[in-house]
Amino acid sequence: MKASIIFTTYNHPKWLEKVLWGFALQSEKDFEIIIADDGSKEETQHIINNFQQENLSIKLKHIWHKDEGFQKCQILNKAISASGSEYLIFTDGDCIPHPDFVKNHIALSEKNKFLSGGYFKLPIDISRKITIDNIRGKLATTPSWLLKNKTPFTFRILKLSSHPFWGALMDTLTTTRATWNGHSASTWKKLVMKTNGFDERMLYGGEDREFGERLTNMGIKGKQVRYRCSCVHLDHERSYANPEAKNKNRNIRNETHKNKITRTKYGIAESIESENQ
Repeated sequence: MKASIIFTTYNHPKWLEKVLWGFALQSEKDFEIIIADDGSKEETQHIINNFQQENLSIKLKHIWHKDEGFQKCQILNKAISASGSEYLIFTDGDCIPHPDFVKNHIALSEKNKFLSGGYFKLPIDISRKITIDNIRGKLATTPSWLLKNKTPFTFRILKLSSHPFWGALMDTLTTTRATWNGHSASTWKKLVMKTNGFDERMLYGGEDREFGERLTNMGIKGKQVRYRCSCVHLDHERSYANPEAKNKNRNIRNETHKNKITRTKYGIAESIESENQ
């Protein structure tokens, strides 16, 4: 396989179904999907089963663990361990990918680099309005269709054009740093394993950026592709967000930055060792 697509989900089956159909309609077909499920209820399994019945050719792994609160980093590490490709593309279970999302991530990949993609955030009414038929018709990530359906215009919607020339030009001109973004980022599995994956001490808030900073500390540079590897973000509540978790994460990130840490002591290796005891 050319790539493994990894994303998390937690009790958002309707959003998950839309995301899965976004990957079913990719221009590139040689990849697997790995759903990192942070303890969802049975409805999520039903959505996955129905999707697989309609898309038998798609390789899909559902990695699930018991719900013990926000454990995104832990389930991501389990998904990374289960991946079967040398190249890993990360997104979120609330992001419908552009039809060329996978193709562009693979085509733009480089040795010893990670790709920093983009997203366009939709309001809740448009997020609900998008149907599977809209996704099949490749409308959900088309700027003209979104604007026609009363999505407020901002310059950021241009990220969805994903044009090879204009996208490359905009990626060159943007002043935004190429950071690791959980909604659209990719790199080689061997590099992810060198960092020991995501820091399992971290809860919601900055966990993706901390992981990316460890890659940077290793000398792995980010490549800006936000106008060529994009998705639409479906809106939803975040009941798991809290100030205490953000403060804890900020302290971990500060430690990573100050000490130029490249490998967490609370990652994949420790998780595997704990399971084997």
